[in-house]
Amino acid sequence: MQSNNRILLVDDEKDILEFLSYNLKKEGFVVATCNDGQTALDLLEEFKPNLIVLDVMMPGMDGIETCENIRSNSKYDNILITFLTARAEDYSQVAGLEAGADGYINKPIKPKVLVSRVKALLRRKGSATQLEAPKDLIEIGGLKIDRECYQVTVDEEPMSLPRKEFEILYLLASKPGKVFKREEIFEKIWGDDVVVGGRTIDVHVRKLREKLGRNYIETVKGVGYKFKVNE
Repeated sequence: MQSNNRILLVDDEKDILEFLSYNLKKEGFVVATCNDGQTALDLLEEFKPNLIVLDVMMPGMDGIETCENIRSNSKYDNILITFLTARAEDYSQVAGLEAGADGYINKPIKPKVLVSRVKALLRRKGSATQLEAPKDLIEIGGLKIDRECYQVTVDEEPMSLPRKEFEILYLLASKPGKVFKREEIFEKIWGDDVVVGGRTIDVHVRKLREKLGRNYIETVKGVGYKFKVNE
C-alpha cells in the first residue's frame, strides 16, 4: 500500500461507517471515521487524510457545506473528496461539484466496487501529472498559470482555484486553439477509471469563467472546449 492511504469516512449512519471501514481496512487502508461535518473538519489536522468519503445528507452541517469549508482553505487543496450518496439527481451532483468534489460513490455499493473506486481516485493523486505541456509557467495576455506553485494571476491579481479547476485551465491553456474533447479532458484530469457526474466539466468550466472574469475558454458545441488564442 502506498503512503497516500489515509481515508476519512464521514456518515451519520453507524452501519454504513462500519461497512466502509471494514472493507477498506481489509485492503490495508488507514481509516478514521466520524458522523458529522464539524468533527470531520476538526480531524483534518490530526488525521491528515488523503481522501475523504463524505455523505451528502447529514444533520447539522451537511456534506455540501462540509466540502465547501474544506475547499475554502488552500492548505487542504490536495485532499481528495468523493461524495457518498443515495441521491442520483442532477441537483445533488452539480451542487457537490460546485462545492469542490472530485467524484461520487452511489449507495448502495458492493465492497469490490468501493475499493476499486477508492484506489482509482488515489492512483490519480499519486501518479505523475498527465498534463502535456512541458512548461511550468504559462503566460497568455494578462493570465499567468504557474504549475509549480499552483498559482493563477489575472492582470497581476492572484486567485485561488481548486485543484481540478486549475488542472483544466492549465490543460486548455497549454495548447491554445486546440479543441480538447470531453473524453480527453476526463481521461487527463480524472482518469478513465474514475466515475464522475456527466456535467462535471460543464460545472468546472462555468466556475472558471466566473472567477477569471474573461471568457478565455470557448465551448465547441458537441465536442469539447478550447482556450481562445486571441483573448
